[in-house]
Amino acid sequence: MGKVAKQSIQTTIFSYLGVVIGYVNVLWLYPYALDASELGTFRTIQDLGLLFVPFAQLGVGHGITRFFPQLKTNQSAFLSYGLLFSMLGFALVSTIFLGFKAQIISLFAVNSPAVIDFLGVVLLITLFALLSSILDAYSRSYVKVAVPTLVREVFLRLLTGILVGLYLLKWLSFPQVMQALVLVYGLAFLAMLVYLLWLGVLKLDFSWNTFPKGFRSSFVQFSLITFLATAASTLIMKIDSIMVSSMISLEANAIYTIAFSMALVIELPRRAISQVVMPVISDHFSTGNLREINKLYQQVSNRQLYICLLLFIGICANLDALYYFIPNRAIYEQGKYVVILIGLGKLCDVVFSVNSEILVFSKHYHFNLFATIIMSMMIIALNYLLIPEFGIEGAALASVVVMFLFNLVKYLFLKIKLGFDPFSSETLKISLVGIIALIPAVFDIFSGHPILSIILTSSLVLGLYLISSRLIGVGSAEWEWVKSRIKKSGS
Repeated sequence: MGKVAKQSIQTTIFSYLGVVIGYVNVLWLYPYALDASELGTFRTIQDLGLLFVPFAQLGVGHGITRFFPQLKTNQSAFLSYGLLFSMLGFALVSTIFLGFKAQIISLFAVNSPAVIDFLGVVLLITLFALLSSILDAYSRSYVKVAVPTLVREVFLRLLTGILVGLYLLKWLSFPQVMQALVLVYGLAFLAMLVYLLWLGVLKLDFSWNTFPKGFRSSFVQFSLITFLATAASTLIMKIDSIMVSSMISLEANAIYTIAFSMALVIELPRRAISQVVMPVISDHFSTGNLREINKLYQQVSNRQLYICLLLFIGICANLDALYYFIPNRAIYEQGKYVVILIGLGKLCDVVFSVNSEILVFSKHYHFNLFATIIMSMMIIALNYLLIPEFGIEGAALASVVVMFLFNLVKYLFLKIKLGFDPFSSETLKISLVGIIALIPAVFDIFSGHPILSIILTSSLVLGLYLISSRLIGVGSAEWEWVKSRIKKSGS
């Protein structure tokens, strides 16, 4: 087995293991051990810290991945240069954060005052997460992706779970838990540091004058361009939960966070498919094979929609039963409509296919940056308008609107500039299959014990989905793809 194939399988295993640990944490351990206010504080502080990472990184992670192959020697000097550049970014973010600390405090003072007590933790989380992300990018440049994935997806979530478990056992107070978050992110950084030392690729080298002519300026220019897109994308993903905390309450953010996490299951197949098709898209662009890109664009749309629509319907049909297993469900089941709304937003991402990936590898990649920045500003504005009116459902609705418009703008751009279109008659057929399979969710056919209800309802949904697929004539290619992926992972 080749090294790349081995790394890919290990990375897949670690990613899905991280998903399992994450869902155990978010859907059971956290709501069981922490009250809603504590859970809201726990997530808000982490979201704030991670929100600042791409701003502090200044695009260095993408820059390392992009420019590393151009260096035959002096890779260690490249790492030290990237670390210094990102530390300048961290100094800038810290200065802005401290300079506007009074304004930040005022955002949370009325509705979520508990956050104010732990604002000092935010920058330390940012620092360690920033350093870890740079080392992660450097490791990827050596095609070493499995262990960084293990640290990021498994080790970090396992440590946060253990931390909350210690609070549950009353071995730590809640303020100690919040302060220990710094230790958790610090240990993740230390793990990456030890791994790179073990590989023998981590050395202190400041011989930057040996870089090829124009290398540093090109690296800085590319990093700053990608920084804007990455920062805006992170803002789109994180800002809603932070604004829920500041505009409603920490309890509301806890409810929103759990609902959002449940909806994220829908997009897991999309992530797997995206990783597979990205190098294919890049290769087709390098050979000018636009016809194959458009064909792939359409195939991926149908494949993602068919699989993810089934997951969405399954979650909607079993929503009451799923909330039954969440501790203190009387509090958290208020987020049921958030699950549905965010799920619809994820379906927008799915049906519009790999438009972002196509833009990134095309000569029009600057448009993706422009669209991302515009949408990040739009989601902030919509949250301010909709959260006071509709609460957490308003935040979810803002996300749905932005996801739809973001994808629609990219679709129209690709349609006009390159003539690409992901939609076909298959799209309508798959949608019709989904409407038929949605019947159990609409009429709530099975009730009683939640486990029995989930088994019966899921069986009915799957049966209706497969039978209507056969009658309408869709889905055969998608199921063959699923089987091939299962076989490939097991080989």
